[in-house]
Amino acid sequence: MRLSRQSALVAAVSLAAGVLLAGCGGSPGPPPSAAPSSAAGTGSPSAKSAPPTASVTPRATASAPPSARPVAPGAGALPQTRAFPSTRTAAFDNAMADLWLAVTTGNPRFARPGFFPLAAYKQVKAIPYPVPDWQDRLWSDFVLDVRAAHRLVGSGARLDRVVVPEKYAAWVYPGACANKIGYWHVPGARVVYRAHGQERSFGIASLISWRGVWYVVHLGAVQRTVVTGIVYQPAAGPGVPGPPGGC
Repeated sequence: MRLSRQSALVAAVSLAAGVLLAGCGGSPGPPPSAAPSSAAGTGSPSAKSAPPTASVTPRATASAPPSARPVAPGAGALPQTRAFPSTRTAAFDNAMADLWLAVTTGNPRFARPGFFPLAAYKQVKAIPYPVPDWQDRLWSDFVLDVRAAHRLVGSGARLDRVVVPEKYAAWVYPGACANKIGYWHVPGARVVYRAHGQERSFGIASLISWRGVWYVVHLGAVQRTVVTGIVYQPAAGPGVPGPPGGC
């Protein structure tokens, strides 16, 4: 009698397990494919879903913020050379693009890659404290001059070209202008741009070289009697490069 009850219990458990297995569809198979989605809710669950396709609608993306271009990273810490700077190089193009970005935004820091490097200035100057001179005179004056040029040019003007009067370029020898290392110098380059449909320009007071690259060292003036921003010889039209001289 006890054996029969145990047999009945085993049979009942086996029957329940069979029912559960039948409800799960037997052995596991591949997962059912998802029904295609429909914005109107009319998709048929039995229809074979189509493979997903990429959207051909352009996605709106936020404009990238403006940024400076590299000119000659790390070159200021290297020794000077006598190489004559070319205006037909990526370094020159980037330096002038950075200067223009600084002028049109009013942010002088954009022009830092094309400004004469502090590391090079420490090698050039035969003065007791070249670092504060660079910071408190050269860079400080440049900041004032960029902001003055921004007030003149505004933000909507377009750069056309930069004219460098290479015929006025001269090698400044050691011993001149409190320098212990020589460099190429050229005065009175012209930044030519268009604003409101008219050609206009202003000058770069002084460009000097380091390892065959032109750098801005004085934008508005080489010397000034008051602490204020200066725009060098603004003009309607391309203006006149130069004059020669200076260091």
